[in-house]
Amino acid sequence: MAMNDEQLDAEIMKLDLGARARLAEKLILSLDVPSEEENLRLWVVEAERRLRIVREGHATEIPAEEIFRRARQAIS
Repeated sequence: MAMNDEQLDAEIMKLDLGARARLAEKLILSLDVPSEEENLRLWVVEAERRLRIVREGHATEIPAEEIFRRARQAIS
């Protein structure tokens, strides 16, 4: 007998935490992951978008040293 989504969800929620975690991992791994080339292409597109935003004056640049100083301050 086939289950509908609600029935499947209910059955999954009956599983113990470890079984649900393993199932979640399997489901995540089953998702389509972009190839290395596609991932690189997407990062280039994003880098170009960010550069355009800075050049158009919609964002301000913060030196890396300042970012690291703020990060160290936040965790200390």
